[in-house]
Amino acid sequence: MALAGTSGFTAVDKEEKAIPVQDLEAVMAIYGPRVFRFALASLRDRDLAQTVTQDCFLKAHRGWHRFRGDASVQTWLMQIAVNLIRDVARSRRLQFWKRAQTRDVNLDEASEWIRDHHPSPEERAIARQRVAAIWRVVAGLSHRQRTVFLLHFVEEMDPGEIEAVTGITRAAVKVHLFRAIHAVRARLGNAP
Repeated sequence: MALAGTSGFTAVDKEEKAIPVQDLEAVMAIYGPRVFRFALASLRDRDLAQTVTQDCFLKAHRGWHRFRGDASVQTWLMQIAVNLIRDVARSRRLQFWKRAQTRDVNLDEASEWIRDHHPSPEERAIARQRVAAIWRVVAGLSHRQRTVFLLHFVEEMDPGEIEAVTGITRAAVKVHLFRAIHAVRARLGNAP
């Protein structure tokens, strides 16, 4: 499934090596994990995150001819993902049944996101508790604060990249990030 008009574009992997973008599978291999990780962190539902990730690449494939190269492929894909997540969040709020049930990220999986080699069982339990506490606080942030927080800490994006992805000005990104960090610290500091 070759992408039209990709001959002049390259994707850059995590080690900053240029990889020519020749087909959808190559783009998905490079950027799929990041899009999925952000969707999972935003939605906290593995199936929905997989659906959003697939929809993101489907939209990218269909709209590849509109990609001008003004931003990186990663920024463009993350912008699509942010918009899809926003749409999903809107539709979820309208569903009565969603209010009645709670879905959480599996704490065993989430604790593995914390980089640590050979943690003891006690350290793993503490890490799970910390991750669960952070998720509870992040879930209570405003949509913009949560999006900026997750893009910064989960996807390690700087304010300029977040601006390109969300359309929020760099100054507003910094304000939302500051407020989100402050809220997380304040609530975790008051938590037992």
